Amino acid sequence: MSTGTTGTGAGEGGSGGGVPLPKSRRGVKGFFKEVGREMKKVNWPTKKETNRLTGVVMGVTLLCVAILTGMGKVFETLVNLITKGNI
Repeated sequence: MSTGTTGTGAGEGGSGGGVPLPKSRRGVKGFFKEVGREMKKVNWPTKKETNRLTGVVMGVTLLCVAILTGMGKVFETLVNLITKGNI
C-alpha cells in the first residue's frame, strides 16, 4: 500500500481516471447544435419495428404480472394455511 500523495485519485484534481472534461466550452447554443448533429446520426427504428417491439414489451410485462400475481396467491394461501389452518 502506497503512502505517497500523488493526487491521481478520483476527485483529487489529478489527471488519472477521472471524468474527462471537454476541450472547449461552446456554451448552451453550441451544446444544442452538437445534440442536433448527433441525433441525425441515430439509426431510428421503423414504425413496424417499433410496434412489434412495443408488443413484445407489453407481452413480457403481462407475463410478469401474471406470474407475480400467481405467486402472491400461492404464498397468501400458504400463510393462511400455516397461521389459521384454513384457506
